[in-house]
Amino acid sequence: MKTIETNRLILRSWTIKDVHDLYEYASLPTVGPNAGWSPHQSLDESLSIVHKFIKEDDVWAIVEKQSLKVIGSVGLHNRSDSQEKLNREIGYVLSTFYEGQGLMTEAVIGVINFAFDELGLDIIFVKHYIDNDKSRRVIEKCGFKYYETIISKLFNGIEKESKVYWITKTDYKKNKEEQQ
Repeated sequence: MKTIETNRLILRSWTIKDVHDLYEYASLPTVGPNAGWSPHQSLDESLSIVHKFIKEDDVWAIVEKQSLKVIGSVGLHNRSDSQEKLNREIGYVLSTFYEGQGLMTEAVIGVINFAFDELGLDIIFVKHYIDNDKSRRVIEKCGFKYYETIISKLFNGIEKESKVYWITKTDYKKNKEEQQ
């Protein structure tokens, strides 16, 4: 997985040494449920997730440059949309202690740039649960457009509405030109 660098962040592959940082934020009750998974209950649980990240190689560790601490993750996953077309989906989480600083927007924009400029993708999806306004704001700031509302299942079996957004390569290029 290619390392991506932004102004304040390094997005890199996970290592076993990251397990303590992952557990620190993944055990918070304010992180996992917003992404559809339960808070981590043990360091062993976080270790198994780190192993999964390493094996699947589609999730970056978000490292704050100043502290060199892993403060979240952002993935670019192979997924199918509601019409069963294979696409890529961005998914992300951030430690509650680092919210409100524009860090997740910075990380997602880094992944979008990589996806369109280096991987040559044509479209990227992202979604959020309808009550997750923090995620909605990140999505909007990154230039995604509303696509559809779906029902998603949470870790505890409860079903919840999610809003799905997309950004096309054409929209990405247009947004980039407008920013220059």
